Amino acid sequence: MEGIGVVGAAPRFLRFPRPIQVVSGTDAVLRCCLTGSPPPTVLWEKDGHQLEASSRLCLQTEGAEHRLLVREAGAPDAGVYVCRAQNSSGEAYAAAALTVQESLVAAPIPPERSSDSAQESPDLIPLQGPLPMARTLSPLDTASTFLSSDPAQTHTPSQGSPGLLPEPSEGPPMFLEGPQSQWVQQGEEVILTCQVGGQPEPAMHWEKDGRLLENIWESGHFCLTKSPAGHELRIRGVRLPDAGVYVCHASNTHGCTVAAALLQIQPSPETPLSSPHQGQRDSAGQGSPAPKSFWVSEGKHAKFRCYVTGKPEPETEWHWEGHPLSPGRRRLLYRDHDGGFVLKVLYCQPADCGLYVCAARNTAGHTLSAVQLHVREPRVRFAVPLEDVEGEEHGDAVLECQVPSRSIVTTWYREDQRLLPSPKYEMGESGVVRRLIIHDLEADDDGIYLCEMRGRVRTVATVAVRGPITRRLPRKLDVLEGENAVLSVEARGAKALGHWTRDGQELPASPRIIQTSSNHTHTLVLVGVTRQDAGVVTFSLGSSHTSARLRVKCVKQVPPGPPVAVELGTGCSNTALLSWKPPVPAPDTAYTYRLERQEVGADTWVQCLTTEAAGAVEVPGDSVPNEGDYRFRLSVISEHGQSPYVLFPDSVHLVPTARVQRALQDVCVQEGDDATFSLELSTLVQGTWFLNGLELKAGGPESGSRDEAQGYLVQQEGPHHNLLLRATRLQDSGALITFLCPGVRVSATLHVQETPIRIVLPQEKVSVQAVSPERVVLTCELSRAGAPVHWYKDGLEVEEREGLVLENEDLQCRLVIPAAHPWHGGEFVCKAGEDLAFFMVTIKEPPVRIISPQDKVSVAAESLERVVLRCELSRVGVSVRWYKDGIVVKESETLVLESEGPHCHLILPAAQPQDGGQFVCKAGDDMAVFNVAITEPPIRIMHPQDEVFLTAVTSERVVLMCQVSRPGALVGWYKNGMEVEVSEDLVLESEGLQHRLVLPSVRLQDAGEFVCSTRDDSAFFTVTVTDPPVRIISPQDTVSIVVLSSERVVLRCELSRAGAPVHWYKDGLEVEESKALVLESEGPHHRLVLPAAQPQDGGEFVCKAGEDSAFFNVTITEPPVRILFPQDEVSVAAVSSERVVLRCELSRAGAPVRWYKDGLEVEESEALVLEREGPHHRLVLPAAQPQDGGEFVCDAGDDSAFFIVTVTVPPERIVRPSARFLQLQFRSPGRVELRCEVTPVGARVCWYKDGLEVEASEDLKLGAEGPVRTLTLPHARPQDAGEYVCETRDEAVSFDVRLAESPVQFLLPEVAPSPLSVSPGEHLVLSCELSRASAPVFWSLNGSPVLEDGNLELRSEGPRRLLLIQAVQPSHAGNYTCQAGSDPGAPTLTFPVQVTEPPVRVLTPEASRTGVRCAPGRDLELAVCLSVPGGAVRWYKDGERLASRGRVRLEEAGARRVLRVRGARSGDAGEYLCDASQDSRIFLVNVEEPPQVKLVSELTPLTIQEGDDATFCCEVSPPDAELTWLLNGSSVTPSSRVEMSQNGPNHTLTLRGCRMSDSGTVTAQTKGAETTARLHVREAELLFLRRLQDVRTEEGQDLCMEVETSRVGGKGVVSWFRGGKPLPEDDRFSAVQDGRVHRLIIRRVMVSDQGVYSCKSHHDRTQARLIVRPEQLKVRHRLEDVVVTEGGSATFQLELSQSGVIGEWARGGVRLEPGRNCQISAQGHNHSLVLSGLGLADTGTVSFTTDTLRCAARLEVKEIPLAIVKGLQDLEVMEGDSVTFECELSRTQADLTWDKDGQELSSSPRLRIQALGSRRLLQLRHCVSTDAGTYSCSVGNAQATTARLTVRKREVSVLHELKPVRAREGDGATFKCTVSDPGIPGCWQLGGRILRPGGRVRIRQEGNLHSLVLSELQAEDSGEIQFQAGQAKCSTQLEVEALPLQICRKPPREKTVLTGRRAALEVTVSRAGGHVRWLLGGVDLPPGPKYEFRSHGVTHSLIIHNVQPTDEGTYCCQAGEDSANTNLLVESS
Repeated sequence: MEGIGVVGAAPRFLRFPRPIQVVSGTDAVLRCCLTGSPPPTVLWEKDGHQLEASSRLCLQTEGAEHRLLVREAGAPDAGVYVCRAQNSSGEAYAAAALTVQESLVAAPIPPERSSDSAQESPDLIPLQGPLPMARTLSPLDTASTFLSSDPAQTHTPSQGSPGLLPEPSEGPPMFLEGPQSQWVQQGEEVILTCQVGGQPEPAMHWEKDGRLLENIWESGHFCLTKSPAGHELRIRGVRLPDAGVYVCHASNTHGCTVAAALLQIQPSPETPLSSPHQGQRDSAGQGSPAPKSFWVSEGKHAKFRCYVTGKPEPETEWHWEGHPLSPGRRRLLYRDHDGGFVLKVLYCQPADCGLYVCAARNTAGHTLSAVQLHVREPRVRFAVPLEDVEGEEHGDAVLECQVPSRSIVTTWYREDQRLLPSPKYEMGESGVVRRLIIHDLEADDDGIYLCEMRGRVRTVATVAVRGPITRRLPRKLDVLEGENAVLSVEARGAKALGHWTRDGQELPASPRIIQTSSNHTHTLVLVGVTRQDAGVVTFSLGSSHTSARLRVKCVKQVPPGPPVAVELGTGCSNTALLSWKPPVPAPDTAYTYRLERQEVGADTWVQCLTTEAAGAVEVPGDSVPNEGDYRFRLSVISEHGQSPYVLFPDSVHLVPTARVQRALQDVCVQEGDDATFSLELSTLVQGTWFLNGLELKAGGPESGSRDEAQGYLVQQEGPHHNLLLRATRLQDSGALITFLCPGVRVSATLHVQETPIRIVLPQEKVSVQAVSPERVVLTCELSRAGAPVHWYKDGLEVEEREGLVLENEDLQCRLVIPAAHPWHGGEFVCKAGEDLAFFMVTIKEPPVRIISPQDKVSVAAESLERVVLRCELSRVGVSVRWYKDGIVVKESETLVLESEGPHCHLILPAAQPQDGGQFVCKAGDDMAVFNVAITEPPIRIMHPQDEVFLTAVTSERVVLMCQVSRPGALVGWYKNGMEVEVSEDLVLESEGLQHRLVLPSVRLQDAGEFVCSTRDDSAFFTVTVTDPPVRIISPQDTVSIVVLSSERVVLRCELSRAGAPVHWYKDGLEVEESKALVLESEGPHHRLVLPAAQPQDGGEFVCKAGEDSAFFNVTITEPPVRILFPQDEVSVAAVSSERVVLRCELSRAGAPVRWYKDGLEVEESEALVLEREGPHHRLVLPAAQPQDGGEFVCDAGDDSAFFIVTVTVPPERIVRPSARFLQLQFRSPGRVELRCEVTPVGARVCWYKDGLEVEASEDLKLGAEGPVRTLTLPHARPQDAGEYVCETRDEAVSFDVRLAESPVQFLLPEVAPSPLSVSPGEHLVLSCELSRASAPVFWSLNGSPVLEDGNLELRSEGPRRLLLIQAVQPSHAGNYTCQAGSDPGAPTLTFPVQVTEPPVRVLTPEASRTGVRCAPGRDLELAVCLSVPGGAVRWYKDGERLASRGRVRLEEAGARRVLRVRGARSGDAGEYLCDASQDSRIFLVNVEEPPQVKLVSELTPLTIQEGDDATFCCEVSPPDAELTWLLNGSSVTPSSRVEMSQNGPNHTLTLRGCRMSDSGTVTAQTKGAETTARLHVREAELLFLRRLQDVRTEEGQDLCMEVETSRVGGKGVVSWFRGGKPLPEDDRFSAVQDGRVHRLIIRRVMVSDQGVYSCKSHHDRTQARLIVRPEQLKVRHRLEDVVVTEGGSATFQLELSQSGVIGEWARGGVRLEPGRNCQISAQGHNHSLVLSGLGLADTGTVSFTTDTLRCAARLEVKEIPLAIVKGLQDLEVMEGDSVTFECELSRTQADLTWDKDGQELSSSPRLRIQALGSRRLLQLRHCVSTDAGTYSCSVGNAQATTARLTVRKREVSVLHELKPVRAREGDGATFKCTVSDPGIPGCWQLGGRILRPGGRVRIRQEGNLHSLVLSELQAEDSGEIQFQAGQAKCSTQLEVEALPLQICRKPPREKTVLTGRRAALEVTVSRAGGHVRWLLGGVDLPPGPKYEFRSHGVTHSLIIHNVQPTDEGTYCCQAGEDSANTNLLVESS
């Protein structure tokens, strides 16, 4: 037994031997495939005896495959065969049964189903240890009593017995009583009884679990008996293996049936299997190896397989740590198709570790096999794993676990199904907690649930659902087709009633379906499942359900073999006799033979017949379509497939015999139409047509013959023969048409009917329009006078009355309406016979006019006045419509419509302003227009008249009041141009004429300009709100606080008044209150409290109140962390697998420590453990490996410790082959394997070919198994030759592989070609196929090389070689030889070619007899055309040969031969014969004078429908007289539409597809006579040939509905409707015509467009339904792959077909949520995702998912190019101190080089080089003066960075003096000073005044650099800047240049003010305190009542009171050198 993935060198079966079943006398082969190191020795055993090779037993080995061949197997060979494999590392064996059947079986027994379709696992080996096999059994155990048929046990009742059933009638078997399912105790006796009826008596046989009982080894305790009660199957002392499904088969000649039962066995508690521990001791005592170890990763499956053989069949049980195992949720126990016992442990956990034992026992003994399971735990584990939970059905279950970090993404699974958030599954995250809540538990929710994080690290838990169903169905069950499916559940109640369904439907009653219930167990058995049984099977118990998906897999069957002994012979004449024998071995199922034929030279095969019997068949010549040579092939077909074809040798010549396939039919036509007779024969032959016994001559069989004079056409296309009689006449009715050919004579009759009545005029629909009361006449002309005519109006027949008159005159019929009125309009139809004429009559009334008003009328009125609009019409009673602004008006209380005779009125009783607009009175096509305007008086503001200014203090009440001229007027309030909103802080009041705006408690933000506005006037209010400034009383100076970590810090600030807002800032950012920072306020006192200050809490704090600030510098210090041990670098040397411990002791406990290896931070795993105990930290390598060596750093923030670890390994050597160079020879193509054995076993090797490393592919496979390494070329080719090298780390072996090609052979043709006979000029191809495509060939003719020319070509097509001759000549005859290669012994192939002359044939005339007429005195000429120029002919007259003399001349011209007789006489008449070598022609010559020409019959007038054919016939005497056809006086010539034919004296003219323009006169002229007839073509009916079809489409799509009419009509001939109504006027609908095709196009279809659409013409109608589905969600613009660089951002955009779609973004299957690095947006159809701060781990698939679609793209994050991100900085250090240079790289893994003054640096006790992540550090300890210099670092191709190190003595001095600064007012100034000692604080002064941080002053100290920044400089800031640090002082000057005064915001260029109002002009200047001047016309304005000057900071205003027209002008504001102008305009109010 072995688990998946076991590593070892013991023998291991890759493929087990399979049980086989053969027929007696045939060969049997047992195969197995195994491996091991060293290669195992394989032995075969039977019945405990080792088998030796003999004439009947053959032991074969090929690589890893071993075979045992038993030739001509017989009954003694049946039994169990064991394959035993042994080597020095262990032993393995496997067994298989061989069953031998007799060749003749009395009753059909289905064969045992093959298990070949089961998947093999190469990682499974059979059970090891003592097997209970046949060699340990007693003779009784080995007896093979399969079935009992002892006559003593068979009770046959005597005839006439009372218990004898009545004799049944013939019929299929039927079970009268079937076997019953049973549940028994182990050891009891079981009897299965069934009673069957049917005649003949059915044959019975039993199966157990799909296997015949006689094929079960231990079937000795089975017994079959027959009793009066029926057939019995008795099982004595049942054992556990006897449990299963038993099926009884009954069959006779009428059919078969089955009945089944389920046998379940309860184990006996008194007979347990052996203890596994005792079994281990037994195995150990026999020297068995120790249990093998099997490692599996946590969360993966472990599978163990145990193959046990023995007789009786052993009982098997699995144990774990001494405890028996039973099936559970995570432990599956089953038996596979190969008979192996399988234990599968799902989702292994550490608790599953232990010893697993497979124990087997039978009566002959017991055995066991064991394996030790180890579970490999992951490096990163769940902090808290899942725990098993239970829940009540319909309740909830909660699963919780904790991950190591809150940022870890997890995924939930139920077994192998991923779970997604849904109402069923609720998923939550809270910090590191991951939670899954399962709502509404069901029975199927019971199972295993997993939570998985990255790296497939899992935690597993079981959810148990307590409910009526205690054990549910499996989620899926896979069953092979034909096997039995068993489904079982357990219920809580002992007698619960449940039911089974499949796909929601009850299971039908069937003998193949068994449903049983026993106590708590309910079982369903499906016997012999088929594909139709697949589906979802559900068991229901009350409201509880459990389901399983049943999947039926097809069994791979072997197709039958081909037939044998095929022969081809010739029986009778024109037949092929084919014979064959059945295939060997014969197929197990029913099969048939398929015979196919192929004409030689053709490519396709045609099936001839199928038959079930082997033997011989005859293929007659009648069965082939054409004469030719045929060959045949045969195959066998069964339900398992088709065998290869077998080709019969040679070919046979067959000739078909003609038979009638489709006979002649009588033809009935109308007079003048054409009649067509046709028939179809079985083959291609020539025939002759006869009309009333007169032969109708025709041309060749492949082309039509047209006889213009006689009026018929004979055609032949292959086996189809046609006769066309043109322009039939009434006298032709009853004519007999006969077709005659060899073996066929058929006849038919022609029937001609009289032409019906037609309407000549009108041909098209006539439209008649008239005005009442005009006279209307409808006229119709018929083709024949006196015909009855009926008139219809709108479908009803009309009768003559006073207002409607019907008239008939000769050919014309008229309908007259003397005085038409509108009600006379409609559709009139004139019907004559079957013909119709249509008239559309429309009677209109005279138009209506508007008499008054004639012009547009304008009406103006004031509100509430009455408005009347009048209109007078031309006549009374006409409907009138009124419109207002384009919309139809309706009567109401405010609008009245009146009408009196021709006068119409529209009245507005009390007009309102909204009633104004344009009114239209419309009557017919005339209209009158009225423009109505309704006005109201203006609304004025009475008080205040001027702008009001208000000044208030915060919290005061402010009221703004406005009085208007009219109550109820609408007033609006605005503040600063925005309409105000009512709130608690702003109230609007209205009372009569007064309107108020109230501010109950005014605030600073309430200040501004308020406007009270009506429709026509406005009032202005300016509100100013002031508040006293807030000041900070204490502290006045900057406060510095220095405390230790965890102490309480309080910052206090006192304000000038309470309630003022205060803001606290830290380092420029406003702080937020939290547990670590508390803000307190008590009156004017404010405090910031740090309860437990930490170092990171230090910094600059600012308390800001209004414009004042207080500053606090807080410093939180902590003692530095130092490493106490080790002080120096530690070197550690270890051997592979040793334990390595690195220790580090810190100065205090709890300090954070990081460990680095080679610059990268390490992570804990199984191979690296981090430990901490107080100040002691350890890094442990439990089993160090060579790759674990390197530099380890323990980093404690301020200090580091270094460890150099070196781990060594033993060398990797190649043990075999011992030689280091080998030469190997192989044949191509073939298999090449190179093998090496290495030590140790896990050594890695590399393979090289010709110096280049190879990669595995289909043509090159690399293998590694134990210590063996292989390189295999499955199909080696010559180019694969070369030097191959197998290389380990320390050694290498070379293989010189040489490949020799196989000799070239001819593959086709397989036999020597037979001689080819061709004629000159034919095409010749010689072809052969070689075994190698690249082999050269040489062609020769009679020993001479063949050279290519224009007529001969040599060609190569892969392995084929061709010789082509375009036109064969006699010189091409001979033997052609193709030689493969130039070697003397190269194979050759010879093609004999013969060139023969073709026979001479007569090509024209084609008829064997030809009649010729010649007038006396004229020359007689007879001519023939031969097939070959130069052919000889002989001429005969009445049997005498003619020669060229006298009046007879014999002439030759190429292939043409002519007999010419000058001056023919009456004696020259007779029979002339032209005789060629193999052909002849006869001419019957008649010499006589031509008779007088006359017309025997006249032409008949025709009236036809447009598009029909018109045929005119006349008869001329004599028949050969010339006749000319005229149409409308013009001569007619044959064309595609005009056909002229002659049949004896009958001449026919046919006009095809007549048009309206063809109407006219047709004339037939001969010498001295002519006849004329009228042709009338009337318009054809417009019918629909292609009708509308129902259409389904999607919303938003374009669609087209189309119809095809019978002819092309004009515009509007068809109309489109929807729902019976015309289509709406919508630009989405468009009708298009293209010839006879009419289309309706609907663009952007909407759901409202669906309905029934119809298309109508005057003669036809068609309709169809349009169904519109709502628009489906689609992707318009898909996601695109994105490639970004590490740290960058990626944008994914998606466009959908719908807007407002809610979707979910995911990366790598994990849902994305919006955050700092993830921005998700959706706008309309577009969805976008922006990911920023990307890393390499973010590479993966980004997807967007909705309910109905998913779209994905690839995100690839590339590594940042190697570069130095942060360079070195120049440093200064005091002697004795330490200094650290630091740079930062773009990547963490990179080698960096440090240099000092050009010399490379290396580590030493004073110099440490460190790599911490992407940071690189160079640390110098105890610096001395010699350490000063230039330091640089370089990496790869990146630009190096350098820095200068200065080492100074400890003296405080100014290193860099202050520099003077000159700046402009408002700018900033920066002063920097560098001192020698960074630890000395500094002090800044300006003009002798000490500067403190705050406001415009910023003071910073960075090391020894001191900075002063002054912002927003003012002119008074000029002065001396002084800096002092200790004793060091320096000073400089600050000079601030004042800026000129400028205007920043200017007033508008033009302003308009009403008379008497106030005008305000305002400017903003660049600084406060500046002086401005106001001027008008260049004159300064004086302050006073008229002009008011205001200044507030930088804002200056000019107020002009009581503006008058005299105040107009240009006002100027001057500020320094700047000015601004405004043009003031004054308007009267």
